[in-house]
Amino acid sequence: MNVTDDIELQRERDFLWHPFTQMRTWEQEIPLFIERGEGVRVYDREGRAYYDANSSLWLTVHGHARTEINNAIQEQLGKIAHSTMLGLTHSPAGELAERLINIASKNLDKVFYSDSGSTAVEIAVKMAYQYWRHNGQRRKTFIALAEGYHGDTIGSVSVGGVALFHSIFHDLLFRTEFAPSPSRFSSAERALAPVERILDEYEDDVAAVIVEPLIQAAGGMLVSPPGFLRGLRELCDQRGVLLIVDEVATGFGRTGTMFASEQEGVSPDLMTVAKGLTGGYLPLAATLVSNAVYEAFLGAPSENKTFFHGHSYTGNPLACAAAIASLNIFENDGVLAGLTPKIELVARRLANIGELDVVGSVRQVGLMCGIELVRSRKPLVAYDLGDQIGAKVCQRARTLGLITRPLGDVVVFMPMLVSTLTELDEMLDIIKESICLELNTDG
Repeated sequence: MNVTDDIELQRERDFLWHPFTQMRTWEQEIPLFIERGEGVRVYDREGRAYYDANSSLWLTVHGHARTEINNAIQEQLGKIAHSTMLGLTHSPAGELAERLINIASKNLDKVFYSDSGSTAVEIAVKMAYQYWRHNGQRRKTFIALAEGYHGDTIGSVSVGGVALFHSIFHDLLFRTEFAPSPSRFSSAERALAPVERILDEYEDDVAAVIVEPLIQAAGGMLVSPPGFLRGLRELCDQRGVLLIVDEVATGFGRTGTMFASEQEGVSPDLMTVAKGLTGGYLPLAATLVSNAVYEAFLGAPSENKTFFHGHSYTGNPLACAAAIASLNIFENDGVLAGLTPKIELVARRLANIGELDVVGSVRQVGLMCGIELVRSRKPLVAYDLGDQIGAKVCQRARTLGLITRPLGDVVVFMPMLVSTLTELDEMLDIIKESICLELNTDG
């Protein structure tokens, strides 16, 4: 390390606190400084290349340093970097809203901007609660799913079901009733039964049901049985309850379609998007709602129906420009149409990795994948949490030129949509080799 490296390392240790990181461990390590990115790779300060196999935490869609998005941001920067949407507006916000409504399900009509997936969910929850107040009802119960993750603000934590992240905040949260993760059931009918029982118990007090469509991402890439989402929509319709679909992780092609809910023909009452919205360039999120929800907030100022919520950077023009450019790439490059062979290749490779005796299961929806590592498959015996096996395998992968993060002992593979077949093959080669080397198993 040179003098500059020493200074930056000390600055890192003296002043920074990283997310989802035990800093005592972090302070004892030499962190990897990322200098730049290009395509599906990132490069450290020494020029070493690494596959970005989790899309920089599930964000980057079309690759790093994508010319079209860079140019769109630069062009907007030449006009204005930011202008508030409180009492004013600007063209990129309106253009992007129209584009989003045109590609979303037919039931969604309006766009409310924020800056992260957590805030998009927070907004959806508050809208659902206030919607019922404006309709003369004081519904206050939400239904969510165990192992679901919807962000880290207090409202989004209240509807989150990952105990490791959320249990410590229990006394701060509003009431949510949790049904078991649908991944535990062999059929949609069985998975829906607990939700129906909760609806029966709370009857007219339920404001909304919130769900990650098809796959619970941060819970460990847990796949729902086919038909669960569609059945949930039907239950909500029967009981007159709002359905919030959280597409923050699943949106923008990750599952093989633009939005995961398309695959079961579901139109939610509210939908949240973020992460891939700008192609992974700038913070921007949106909560899309139906006209029925929107119109409940209309009235004279004296009626106090206004949705009193906003963010300083709501609808930031630079972020909107990036998002528009990203949607243009989807259209111009036929991104979605080109995903099928990539998804099929990944499925074949995962099936092969799944034969390793230290792999309990492999889970995949589109290009969202998880490889669960176990001490023994027959009989099934998990590793102890303190073993940090997932982290060790991911660290081994880094030495071989690939970056990803685990969810406990589930190794996540979420490549960028732009990845070629060759690149996908090479990334999965590294992941398999890392498992075999770290866990001393034959491939």
